[in-house]
Amino acid sequence: MKMIIPLAGKGTRLRPHTHSKPKPLLKVAGKSVLGHILDSVVSLKPEEIIFITGDKEEQIKEFISTNYHIKTRFIRQQELLGDGHAISLAADYVKEDLLIIFVDTIFKADLSIIGDLKCDGVVWVREVEDPRRFGVVVLNKEGYISEIIEKPEVPPSKLVNIGLYYVKDARVLFECLANNIKNNITSKGELRLVDALTAMIKKGKKLVAPEAEEWLDCGKPETLLSTNRYLLEHGFHRVVQTLNTVIIPPVHIGDNVKIENSIIGPYVSIAPNCRIHNSIISDSIIDQNSVVENAALHKSLVGDSALIKDTFRRLNVGDNSEIDFD
Repeated sequence: MKMIIPLAGKGTRLRPHTHSKPKPLLKVAGKSVLGHILDSVVSLKPEEIIFITGDKEEQIKEFISTNYHIKTRFIRQQELLGDGHAISLAADYVKEDLLIIFVDTIFKADLSIIGDLKCDGVVWVREVEDPRRFGVVVLNKEGYISEIIEKPEVPPSKLVNIGLYYVKDARVLFECLANNIKNNITSKGELRLVDALTAMIKKGKKLVAPEAEEWLDCGKPETLLSTNRYLLEHGFHRVVQTLNTVIIPPVHIGDNVKIENSIIGPYVSIAPNCRIHNSIISDSIIDQNSVVENAALHKSLVGDSALIKDTFRRLNVGDNSEIDFD
């Protein structure tokens, strides 16, 4: 089995952080979003993981080479023409079964069903109250997918795809993608993967839609903080020694973090090499090498190497920023 992980999106909803780093490298509960996803799939021992990258490819390469010993391939998507176009760039390198993982979300799903699959593919789903913002999955009477509708005005189902897909024969998928590209079959101006999956269904392929246990959105500041809260409550709590400081769990505090005269938590993640002094921080993510002094932060995102002083507010501050109200 091979895997494809598209990473070329601009991450505009997470600016200013994505001005300086790719969205999948943003941290949540002490680890990058991409790190959480890779840790959940490397046990499947893929033959190769293909990363479809954008203009920050070198940061992705450095992260992978530093933290993982896996066979990889990197393909640059020069034009952002849609996720289907991104997947199609790997057509020459995949002839077997294929797992496709999008990195807007962290998931918890049973991937072991791949090994004993009797049909042609899997689209993992989750039931939501308002599915209008997502790709809605419709099932037929036999329990197979009959269609996937992207962001319908009137959803015929509450099941939405979570960005995790498996196909037993990748060649069929790539044939459908190639046909859509040739005939300019798009959804809202973009070449979409779900349109190719719909074409597979029309060819008679049978896809199932098991429900994922968890689906944690990381695509916006508020959902990144929500995912941070969930992960801290589910196994990612970590503390270090502090000075004259109150820790309110759960939190995740990285190595070489110095905290004094402060109140930290709940739901705070602080990356390595930060310094916190005379501050109160709750429900926030502070990235590495940052300094927070004489501040009160709540529901805030602070990037790498930032300096925050003398402020009492909610902040969304990118890398190498300085906020000083003295």
